[in-house]
Formats: sequence, C-alpha cells, structure tokens
Amino acid sequence: MVESVVKNWQGEQVGQATLELRVAKEETAAHIVHRALVRQLTNARQGTASTKTRSEVRGGGRKPWRQKGTGRARAGSIRSPLWRGGGVIFGPKPREYNLKLNRKERRLALRTVFVSRIDDLIVVEEFSNELSRPKTKELVAALTRWGAEPENKTLLILSEIAENVHLSARNIENLKVILANQLNVYDLLHADKIVVTASALEKIQEVYSA
Repeated sequence: MVESVVKNWQGEQVGQATLELRVAKEETAAHIVHRALVRQLTNARQGTASTKTRSEVRGGGRKPWRQKGTGRARAGSIRSPLWRGGGVIFGPKPREYNLKLNRKERRLALRTVFVSRIDDLIVVEEFSNELSRPKTKELVAALTRWGAEPENKTLLILSEIAENVHLSARNIENLKVILANQLNVYDLLHADKIVVTASALEKIQEVYSA
C-alpha cells in the first residue's frame, strides 16, 4: 500500500490518497514489464511494407539478347534482381507482427509499472469544473503548480475527459491525456510526470486490481 498527497487546483495539499495494487516480485518485475513493452511496440507495427519480386515487376518477359556470341554475360530478363529496376530478393511482404501475452500478465505488468512510478505520480482533485471554457494557458499554469513543468513529458490520467479539458490540453506539446481504463506500459514509462485525478485513481484500482 502506497500513500500519495492530493492537491487542489491551486496546488495546495488537501488530503491523502491510498494506492493498493498487487505487483510482480522484484526478481521477475523487469522481465514481465519488458515483455509487455515489447508486445505493445510490436503490435503497433502495421506490417504493410511490401516489395516486388522479379515475377511481379512489370516487363522483362523478353530475353534482352541472345544467349551466346555477344561476349556479354548471359541474361534472361531485364527484371533480374541484379539489374537496376529489377525485383527485390527476400524483401519485406505484408505480415502480422502480433505477439501474445496472457491477460493476467498484461495487467500485472501495468500494475507493476504504475506503482514503480509512484515518485513521479501527482494526485489532484477533479478539476474539470475549474475550466469554465477552453483555456490552454490556465491548464499549463495548473500543471506547473502541481509540479509538472511544461518541458516535462506529462501523462494526464482522467476518469472521463470533459470537452473543455480536451480542448485545453490538445495544444500542449508535452502533454498526453488518456482515460483511466486505457493505461498502457509505454505511456507510463515514457512520461516524466504522471498526473492523475483522485477519481481516476479509484477507477484504476477498480479496473486493474487483481
């Protein structure tokens, strides 16, 4: 069980939040997190790269010159892989890169990563009501008061994304906003600071608890 300070819109400490998630054993944590990260990055690949073999390149049906008597090396097609404009040998073809990982392992990796970032975790009160209209400058100022500087890569985790919050956050360069039930290993590891609302923290414990 881990406790974290809860801050309000002005950046003042107004309470405590408790985080209780089962994590991987210390000797296996790095391995399972690595597997989950590799799976996510691999599955994000489209696998649409495609090259043409000599049989798929247009043209090349006629023998360029006769077999013997010219003094040149024998050639059967201008689309040979040895020729400019010819086919590609062993080039990529469309394929799937999907890796599988058990659902329990995926969730264990997520919980382990989330708890490991507790030193960079900032818990705040629900603030959607503070933004009466979309205002990027006000959200940047609030993040700074909470301890997430503009130059830091910040992950903002919300239980639900209000329209004014979405419009205020979309132009902030180093800020990414996600829902509490859409956590992923890469975003948690990539961020310098993780800002989570108290309601989103409850949602995380509800969704990802063992």
